[in-house]
Amino acid sequence: MPYNAYMSAFSAVIVGLMLGFILQRGRFCLNSAFRDIIFLEDLDLFRAYLLCVVVAILGTNLLEDAGLIMTLNQSGQLVSTGLMRQNFLPIANIFGGFLFGLGIVMAGGCASGIVYRLGEGQMSALMAIFGFFFGVVTTTSGMLKPLHQALGNYKITVFGKMNPAIWDLFGGGLNAKWITIALFSIGALAFVFKGKPTFGKSRNGYSWGLTGILVGLITVLAWVVSSLFGGGPRGLAITTPMREFFSSVLYNSSHSPFQEYSFLGIFKGTWGVFFILAIPLGAALSALHLKEFKWKIASAQEIITVLFGSFLMGIGAVIAGGCNLGHGVTGMSTMALSSLVAITAIVMGNWTMAYFKFMR
Repeated sequence: MPYNAYMSAFSAVIVGLMLGFILQRGRFCLNSAFRDIIFLEDLDLFRAYLLCVVVAILGTNLLEDAGLIMTLNQSGQLVSTGLMRQNFLPIANIFGGFLFGLGIVMAGGCASGIVYRLGEGQMSALMAIFGFFFGVVTTTSGMLKPLHQALGNYKITVFGKMNPAIWDLFGGGLNAKWITIALFSIGALAFVFKGKPTFGKSRNGYSWGLTGILVGLITVLAWVVSSLFGGGPRGLAITTPMREFFSSVLYNSSHSPFQEYSFLGIFKGTWGVFFILAIPLGAALSALHLKEFKWKIASAQEIITVLFGSFLMGIGAVIAGGCNLGHGVTGMSTMALSSLVAITAIVMGNWTMAYFKFMR
């Protein structure tokens, strides 16, 4: 196993452990963040999410403009690559995002939420992970592949760009970029600080203010680490790493566009494979320390609901081009227009299902 394979696996495990630990300590789940706005009229987790996005946007774009998002080329030299922004596919972003938003309410957690809750011993989360994977495979390779491809054909360019950032709506350029970032950050932070955040520990974990900052910092870190050791910048995500993990187990190939490494001659995996495996382990370390780890067996009715909801999540994540973490945090850190549309659709789907399941 070559040196870069060791470094890829080790760096991915460190980032995954850190993320899982923070998610569990801060109970950071975007299903709860969005749902609680209308269900409980509780804005704390949503404020944590906005704080996370502001930190991620500032850190990520400062690194990009400084040329510090770098990767190793085939000659072993570091070259600046910049950020990866997804193509703007409005119909797919909206339809997939809405399906994903419906699914996370039924599954009882967003994509990152079900992964970290597995580390708390919740067996319903394990069922949700399997359902999510089946939804992903059905859409990428199965009977829903034609739908995925058809929706992906509706592309829109903004000033000639297939993968526009939000500031490209205003003509693009460095001035438009940082004016857009400044206005968004000021507006978001005004809302965040209206909630009087604290930045220390709470009784059973981290305060929502501290959680938002830490998740934002991990997002920035993931861009750098994945660029240097993961074969290219990919940031935080759940959908693609989960598909890579199951593909590696089933086919001994991750079928990934990112660099794949061979381990011990018997296993092939990517940076994302080790990242996704480490998240529940990090959450378990936190839960054990807080004495919150407990094996929890769900009822048959709950399992059926969770499986169907997570199946919808998988379908929606593939069609939309990302999950709550991929679009809502990593994608928004680049201020990709596709991510803004997708996360808005996720919120709408979340509110729709929350209304019919809890409020009606």
